[in-house]
Amino acid sequence: MNKENTSSKLITSLFDTGSLTRETTNILNSFDEIIQGVRPLNSRQLQQLPENIRNLSHQLTDDRASRRLGYMNDNIQLSSYVRYYTWWNLVRLTRLFANIPATVFPTSDCTCLDLGSGPLTVVTALWLARPELRKLKLTWYCLDVSANSMALGEDIFLSIAACTGEEPWHIVRVKGAFGTTIKQKANFLTCANMFNELDQASDMPPEFTTKKYYEQIQRYCENDAGVLLVEPGVPKAARTLSLLRTRFIKDGRTIAAPCPHAEECPMSGFKAYTGSKNKWCNFAFSTEDAPAKLQKLSVAAKLPKERATLSFIAVEHGHAELVSASPDTTSIRIASDKLRLPNYMCGYYACTRFGLALVRLPDENNKKLPKPPFRPQSGDLIQVKIKTPDSLPKDEKSGAVIIEI
Repeated sequence: MNKENTSSKLITSLFDTGSLTRETTNILNSFDEIIQGVRPLNSRQLQQLPENIRNLSHQLTDDRASRRLGYMNDNIQLSSYVRYYTWWNLVRLTRLFANIPATVFPTSDCTCLDLGSGPLTVVTALWLARPELRKLKLTWYCLDVSANSMALGEDIFLSIAACTGEEPWHIVRVKGAFGTTIKQKANFLTCANMFNELDQASDMPPEFTTKKYYEQIQRYCENDAGVLLVEPGVPKAARTLSLLRTRFIKDGRTIAAPCPHAEECPMSGFKAYTGSKNKWCNFAFSTEDAPAKLQKLSVAAKLPKERATLSFIAVEHGHAELVSASPDTTSIRIASDKLRLPNYMCGYYACTRFGLALVRLPDENNKKLPKPPFRPQSGDLIQVKIKTPDSLPKDEKSGAVIIEI
C-alpha cells in the first residue's frame, strides 16, 4: 500500500502519566509510608518483607495448588500483598483509569459495587485517578471473601482520602464470594483480578464460565450501569473479557475502551490460553517511572518488573446510539510492543474494524526514510484516514491488513 493512501493522528494514550495530578503521583510515591502509618511493621518484619513477598509470589503463580482460598486473612501474606501487589496494582490502575473515557464513570450520587475487592485497590485507584469523582456521594459495596483484607483496605483508603483533604466515599464491606447477594442494584460495577482467580480455580474453559459471570453481573447491576473490568494481561483472562465484551454488545451496550469498534474481536484469545499462537488483547507500559522505592523493593524480593501488563473492558453508562462515521476514517488501538520489520521498518499489531491490522512505519533508527508524525505505544488510540480501504494489503505471516502511518 502506498503511504499516500493514509493519514493519521494520535488521539489518546492509554497510560499517559500526564493525566495524573501531582498530588496523586506524590501519594503513589509515598504509598509505603501510608501503609506504615496504617499497619506498621517493626524493623525485623521490614527486613523479612522481601522474602515474604517472594514466597507469596510463588503461591500466586507456580505454587497455586498450596494457596488457601482465604490466604488474604493471613496477616503476613496480607501485609506482603498490600506492600507489593497493591502498590503495583495502584500504579497500573491509576494510569489506566485516568486515561479512559469519562462516559464510563458515575456523573451523580449513586451506588457502586466492587467485586473481589481485596484491600479496596480499585476504589483507592479511582479516588486517586479521577479527582472529579470525589465530589460525588458514592456508596461503595465492597465484596470479598477476606474480611481482614477489606478492613485494611478501608483504613488505607480513608488515610489516602485524608491526604487529599476531601470527604471519603461511604464504604460498605460485605464478606462473601462472587454471587453473594447485595442489598442494592449498582449503577457502577468494577472488579480487578477476580475472574482470573476464579478461572485458575476452575478446569472449565472461559466459553463455559463466562455465561455464568455475565448473568451474575447483570443481576448485580441496573440496566444502564457503567462496568469496568480489569484483569492480568494473560491469555485466559483476556479470553474471558473478550467473551464478556461480546455479550455486552449483543445487549446494546457500548464498549468505551479499549475497543475502537463493535465488530468481532480480532484478538479474542481463542485457544491462546491452551498454548497456541493466537493473539490476545492486552496492553503494556514501561515501569521505568514507577515509584523508586517500589522498584527497589521489587529487586530486593527478586521480582524486578520492567513492564506492567493488563487486559480490560470499560462499558459506558446507558445503551448504544447509532452514530454515523465517515467511511474513510477509522480508529485503531495499538495492541502490541514494537516489531522489527525488514527494509528499515517497524510495526505494531492493532485492533481495527477491518480486523487485526499491522501498523507499519519507518524505524526510529533508520536514516533513509522520513520520520513518522509520532511513535506509537501499546494502548494508543489512533485515528486513520484511508482513501481506499478496500485496497489495504495483507501481511502474509499474520493475515493482518497493513496500515502505514
